[in-house]
Amino acid sequence: MERAKQISESIEMGAIMALAGGFMDAYSYIGRGGVFANAQTGNMLLAAVNLSSGDPHSSLKHLLPVIAFALGIMMADLVHERFASVLHWRQETVLVEAAILFFVSRLPESQNLLANCLTSLACGMQVESFRKIHGHGIATTMCIGNLRSALQNVDDFIITHNRGFLLNGLLYFGVIAMFMAGAVLGNACIGWFGLHAIAVASALLALAFTVMFVDLEGNED
Repeated sequence: MERAKQISESIEMGAIMALAGGFMDAYSYIGRGGVFANAQTGNMLLAAVNLSSGDPHSSLKHLLPVIAFALGIMMADLVHERFASVLHWRQETVLVEAAILFFVSRLPESQNLLANCLTSLACGMQVESFRKIHGHGIATTMCIGNLRSALQNVDDFIITHNRGFLLNGLLYFGVIAMFMAGAVLGNACIGWFGLHAIAVASALLALAFTVMFVDLEGNED
């Protein structure tokens, strides 16, 4: 497995971001009315099903977070390409993400639609900003692509007996495990703190922001 050249592509950062990703999905689905923060395929499915069932209100509550997620991706790209700062662009996006989630923690149940849209906005920023660990394309906000890549590497190991493929597969499985651990943590925190629980994910992202001051090999791209 090649060494990470950037702290944003390190295993440590990947673990923190995957933990936060699982937390956000559990929080929005369990605490905010059955809407996914990250799993936009699920939101699109539920939007279509509810619309076909004659329930446009429920359809809209699933569709608007999809749009917010897309806007989050665009915002991260704009921060990367258009805005200069003393901070690295990924630090800027993770700081904004942490601030958004802290704001969501203060929203009452009556504002679930706004809360879910803002959480999906933050997730969109994350999925666009953190796409690699040790040079391998990895998502920290969803699992299906990681599962496919993990199994492909396992197959390659079985065929070639190249230990590198096995290590890559374990990396993908590790990210999936951290995402699931984040979901477990999110569920527990909802029980302890109610709708304020997302502040824990905000704290995780604040930790990621701090970790990113570590410079492995000069400036990041």
